Amino acid sequence: MSLRARVQVDAEKAVPESGNNHHIPQPEHRPKMHRHYKTTTQPFIGRLGGNQEFALDESDLLNASKIKAVPDAAPCMSLRDQLDLNGFILPGLWKAAILEGMGSFLLNFLTIYINLSPDILPTAPSPEWGPFANATFIGPLIGGITNWLLITLFTYTFGGLTGAHLNPTITIATFFARLCSLPRMVLYVFSQTAGSALAGLMVRAAYGSRDFKTGGCFLFTDIATVGSAWALEFMCTSALLFLAFGVGLDPRQKKIIGPSLGPFLVGMTVGLISFGTAFSKFGSGGASMNPARCFGAFVGSRFVGWHWIHWVADISAGMVHGLFYFLIPPWEELEGNPANLASGGRMSPEEE
Repeated sequence: MSLRARVQVDAEKAVPESGNNHHIPQPEHRPKMHRHYKTTTQPFIGRLGGNQEFALDESDLLNASKIKAVPDAAPCMSLRDQLDLNGFILPGLWKAAILEGMGSFLLNFLTIYINLSPDILPTAPSPEWGPFANATFIGPLIGGITNWLLITLFTYTFGGLTGAHLNPTITIATFFARLCSLPRMVLYVFSQTAGSALAGLMVRAAYGSRDFKTGGCFLFTDIATVGSAWALEFMCTSALLFLAFGVGLDPRQKKIIGPSLGPFLVGMTVGLISFGTAFSKFGSGGASMNPARCFGAFVGSRFVGWHWIHWVADISAGMVHGLFYFLIPPWEELEGNPANLASGGRMSPEEE
């Protein structure tokens, strides 16, 4: 048999005939290609409630390009990297800032509206029961519980997206603690404040009036002085920062608390402080610890001349806390090659 005839016979055996006796070439069978996905996470050393669990390892060379673009994705960033303005051109950082604004919008609408009351002086404490038998106590009790639960839930929700600051106080404090870059701080604070302002307008629309006050954001200056309000705000914000950083941002607490319990304890801290300080001084709404929330409340109602204390006291508390964080940092620099650092930081005999 000739070579041509043999090839023709083999082709006829390989291709089945159709009903009209025409040879139809069959497509070659190829395995189906499957798409692969992975969850999108934003590594951020200042993620509240994460105890720095989701930071990148700087000793891993695969993370070098990511850390260069986002320096606060790893611990111990230099001052030069922290102040680098290239972060303003990162789309991911803008997206995170927009989500921070959305989270602040929703959270502050709820916390302002739940704590609403008419813009009049509350009932004075009675001689027998003090503030414990009227709305001066009941209102802060409800507000403290709802703050606790809402902040916990919002921290769980936005933790993997933005770091779940939702509060300029936390963002500014992480900046002074060298856990947040300058571009992130600027974008976050602006977005948080804008979202809170929109929340205040929505509260006015939902309430149907601008004659309201809310817990943590009112002060009757003929009874309580501005100086006493500043002192209360500074001390409570300082306590909040030390506790929130301790349970939600300290890497030494990873195994003790971890990212599952951290947001719950941060919410508990805010709830307890906001509740405990709201009924002690008659004529005062207690500590705010969130200047954007009060800014939004005043946008929805009316601005007051003493709103500066919420910003000055909170920023001052963040600076003081940042000083302690600088003096007693949770990290220490180890010398040696990356392989030794990954195995516990011990140096080889040659390096010693």
